Amino acid sequence: MADHHLHDHGLWTHDHYFLGAGHERAERRARGAMTLTAIFMAVEIAAGFLFGSMALLADGVHMATHVGALGLAAGAYWLARRHAGNARFTFGSGKFGDLAAFASAIILGLIAFGVAAESVSRLVFPTPINFASGLPIAVIGLCVNLGSAFLLKDQHHEAEHHHGHAHDHNLRAAYIHVLADAATSVLAIVALSAGWAFGFHWLDPLVGIIGAIVIASWSYGLIRDSGMVLLDAEADPGLAREIRALIEGEMGASIADLHLWRVGPGHSSLIVSLVSPDPVTAQAVKAKLRERHPGLSHVTVEVVVCADCPPAKAG
Repeated sequence: MADHHLHDHGLWTHDHYFLGAGHERAERRARGAMTLTAIFMAVEIAAGFLFGSMALLADGVHMATHVGALGLAAGAYWLARRHAGNARFTFGSGKFGDLAAFASAIILGLIAFGVAAESVSRLVFPTPINFASGLPIAVIGLCVNLGSAFLLKDQHHEAEHHHGHAHDHNLRAAYIHVLADAATSVLAIVALSAGWAFGFHWLDPLVGIIGAIVIASWSYGLIRDSGMVLLDAEADPGLAREIRALIEGEMGASIADLHLWRVGPGHSSLIVSLVSPDPVTAQAVKAKLRERHPGLSHVTVEVVVCADCPPAKAG
């Protein structure tokens, strides 16, 4: 009997490969967006030194932060893939992306703060603006950002469609950085055009403040969502309710303890302890849960069979 259990041991083990669908494709696209942005950043900084333009130099340095964020996203994909089979990561390496997204969101928030501070300063203490020189650079910057967004867009929306609420926060962070740059480019084009045509010098810093507020709101949402994943908050309250309904409503057991958290894009882990009045095995409960909810990639079930026990209270 003991030998039989040893031979069947493989049936009870599993890997912890919790990477999102299309992981390698997302990694390639993040690298592509980073390369495209880095090329324009280098051109802009070089032009700033060549023509003695502080505006070009400042925008190039600002773009460098986005290059760093995109590089962070690409690096996180590489690290997650490299360590996917590393046993040191108890629940796999799927959270590398969430860690990168959290760091990227902080960078985005700092950018918003810097843009807002500079814009307020220029609103109070106006400085001369060369609208004719700045406008073409803003247009080229927008084209570069749109190119990067095109690289990331299909993969971003495909991930959302495939995983539902289980977003790839790393890809979302990269996409938001590109959108933030595109939004600031659009606002800059509007402000520079109005300033050139009508002399509205105050419009440039004003749209800078508006852009900073929009970027800060994106940053806050990304920090909140990725931070909740890193803190192992309940991944999906709706899914938790469905699991409770399945176990307590259909199987007639009482849940004593339930923990549901995200371990990677499209992957959730579940630990549940239940008290059942009827004989039922943990394996049967696992099979039922995975049949109904395929996104439960790591499931641990503890069952106590007790016909006379009072209903358990969930904790």
